[in-house]
This record gives sequence, C-alpha cells and structure tokens, in this order.
Amino acid sequence: MSALFHANVAENSMSTSIAEQSTAELGGRLSVLTRQRNDHIELDKLLNKLDQTHGPEQDQVLLDIYRLVFPHAFAEESVLWPVMRRVLDDGQALTLEVEQEHQEVNELVSRLEGMEHSDEQRAPVLARLIEVLREDVRDEEDELFPRLQRALAMWQVQALGLAWEVLRRTAPTRAHPVVARRPPGNVLAAVPLTILDRARDALDYRALRTPGTKKASAIRSLSTALGHAAARVERLPIMRQGEDPSTRLAGHSAGT
Repeated sequence: MSALFHANVAENSMSTSIAEQSTAELGGRLSVLTRQRNDHIELDKLLNKLDQTHGPEQDQVLLDIYRLVFPHAFAEESVLWPVMRRVLDDGQALTLEVEQEHQEVNELVSRLEGMEHSDEQRAPVLARLIEVLREDVRDEEDELFPRLQRALAMWQVQALGLAWEVLRRTAPTRAHPVVARRPPGNVLAAVPLTILDRARDALDYRALRTPGTKKASAIRSLSTALGHAAARVERLPIMRQGEDPSTRLAGHSAGT
C-alpha cells in the first residue's frame, strides 16, 4: 500500500499542489493532507463571506475564522512542522517562513480586536489579514505539503492526520502573539489558553445573538476579562521557550 502511494506521488504529484490532487492521492480521508485541504476550502468560503459583511455580522464571520485558523495553525506548529524539520533538508527554512506568516496573523488579529468598526485603520488591517491567510494557504498547498507528501509513507500521513486532528480539536482558538510558534513553549501554553479561549468563544457567540443589549454588554465585559487573563498567561516566560527570534513579538524577549 505504501509503495503504491509513493508510486502515485512520484508519477502524479511530484510538483502538484495538494489542491489539485484527489483524496486518494493525498492518502485518503484520514490523511493530514486531506484534512489540511478541507480546512483550507472552509477558510476560502469564510474569507469570501468576510468581504460581504459589516458590523456585528462581520464580527461573527471573524470569530468563525479564528476558531478555524488558530487551532489549525497550532496543530501544524506542534505536530507537522517538527516532522518537516526532521525529514526535509531545508525543513528548517521552509517551516520558519510559515511560522513568520502565522506570527503576522496573530499580531494582525490582536490589532483588530482592539479596534472599533469606525477606526479608519481597520480596513487596511483586515485586508492585510486576508492577504496573509491566502499566502499561507498557497505556501502550504503548493510547496510544503507536496514536499512532505514525497517524504512520507501513506501510513505516516494518516498517523499525522490523527495526531493533528486530536490536537486541533483541543487547541487555543484566539490570537496569542507572545507565545512561541514552536515547542515546548506553544505546547505548554495549550491547556490554559484553550480553556480561556473556548470560554471566550462561547460568551462572544452569545453576545452576538443579542447585539446592543445590556446583556450583550455584560457578556462582552466578561469575555474581555478572560482575554486579559489569557494575555497574562501567554506572557509567562516559559510560554516563549523554543521560539525563533524572527517570530518574537517586538518588546518581548525569551526571558521577560
């Protein structure tokens, strides 16, 4: 089975984006490559929807994007990129480029969360966020994942798919620009930030159902308090262990 998988890859996808391959070529439904592509398809739908929304409706779409993008990226950084650094000669450089994109996404979302809808800087920040997310998808689908596909057997991409999925379902769902993009810092941050983030998600979705009400305002205040708690957690020095200097948020060193 694995030999056939490698033969298909060599014949059909030596330089083929995973976006252009069949599910069978990617290793089946369990494959991490299939799971990645499915998330990218959903992200494309959400980004297209984002262009057509404003105000609270846009906040809803952004929240949906955050819940898709951040667990997805966290699982990549914790499961996939360490493997790529082991099996590819240039894996260090390849994964660092994507980690830098992930870091920019975290910083852009952090800026967005502090902006009112009327802020004149909101539109360019939002536009850049969309641009970076689309760049990240292209880099992964067109270069990183075809390279990973050629380096691994079918059972390996399927095992990675299971590990990635388990971690994705239990990962933080909000921007955390101070946390390292690499283990062990990001792994250590996972449990406390996941609890805080998912509690915030539940509150924010409730607030969006009753916009402009006193109840919504109270819920938002509680969500903000949880956000401040998460910020204190991610600033613990241990959460930045293992980071590359190029993905370090300005003003935060590894030991402060």
